[in-house]
Amino acid sequence: MKRRVYLDHLAGSPLAEPVKEVMRQFLEEKFGSAGSLHRHGLAAREAIEEARTNCAEMLHADADEIIFTSSGTEANNLAVKGVTWAHRERGNHIVLSNNEHPSVEGSVAWLEENGFEATRLAVDGEGRVKPKTIAEALTDRTVLIATHHGSHDLGTIQDTAAIGTLAAERGIPLLVDATAVAGWVPVDLRQEGVSLLTLASQRFGGPQGVGVLCRDRRIPLTPLIHGGAQEDGWRAGTENVAAIAGAGVAIGLPPVNPAPLQRQLHEGLQERVEGVRLNGAPLGERRMAHHLSYSFEGLEGEGLALALDMQGIAVASGAACVTKNMAMPPALAAIGLDAALAKGNVLLSLGRDTSADDIDYALEVIPKQVDKLRAMSPAWVAKT
Repeated sequence: MKRRVYLDHLAGSPLAEPVKEVMRQFLEEKFGSAGSLHRHGLAAREAIEEARTNCAEMLHADADEIIFTSSGTEANNLAVKGVTWAHRERGNHIVLSNNEHPSVEGSVAWLEENGFEATRLAVDGEGRVKPKTIAEALTDRTVLIATHHGSHDLGTIQDTAAIGTLAAERGIPLLVDATAVAGWVPVDLRQEGVSLLTLASQRFGGPQGVGVLCRDRRIPLTPLIHGGAQEDGWRAGTENVAAIAGAGVAIGLPPVNPAPLQRQLHEGLQERVEGVRLNGAPLGERRMAHHLSYSFEGLEGEGLALALDMQGIAVASGAACVTKNMAMPPALAAIGLDAALAKGNVLLSLGRDTSADDIDYALEVIPKQVDKLRAMSPAWVAKT
């Protein structure tokens, strides 16, 4: 039986044991709806409010500033559309980079179809947007600056402190998409200039099916989903109590440091594989410690991902959240990566349960599969 090594934690991580324990209660025993008046409903409401308090504590926010959604994607949609729509009498201009998550980019594109304007700023070769270029793009009609804390596709960390200072000086709401980094690095609603933070539970040991929008209560917001008074009116619909309770536990799990394993994997691949490029920032403070994005010359990333799966190793290929789209990932286009290299893109993301033995096995298998695929590829010419 082949060893199984999971290196696709950005897509979803195994549930941590404490998360399983609390979720099981609401899947098997405490099955009531939070909207019901009886004791089963009370138990559900108490679980949601406990999760809300836990999230607020970890994000340095107040409990009434936490809104639970169905996913990080919905949280980003609510943040982008909800804030700009609420400010439409003041202005209709949005500033973002050309390297945002599809849920942010897609929301902005929808707003452009409905009377808003957007300025998309180029990023550098690492995928970082310069605060100076943001400052130059702002107008008296700008109602939102949208950026990400860490890139899902490149692993690069933005200078959110400088961007936040700029937003505060100009009095413009700032959305920080922290769905790729929350649970791994501290994120803080009280950081200067930050108006909204979004999280995705499955990235830090919690369940899929729940996201978090943390909103400074001073920022006006227009709800997108109507029909009920759940989430204090901000998000109608019966709450996913089990998932919310699980997220509330996951956000408080003890931190882990994946940087040594990241370095082990990176240095091992550099030593064993010719023609492999690290996309995004180098290892260190400008890069997420649980993320590696590579382009392998002379092969296609999808083919490598499938070959590795046959050997028991799960990785991702292509842009996060749109893997089925065979087009060049926008993040790779944004940093000016050659199209041929972009085809060979593979994402490896570490989790709380990743071990040194997992990395050893990956370093044993990946070079062999790369060699096999390159032997069949007319695009590959060895340099040595």
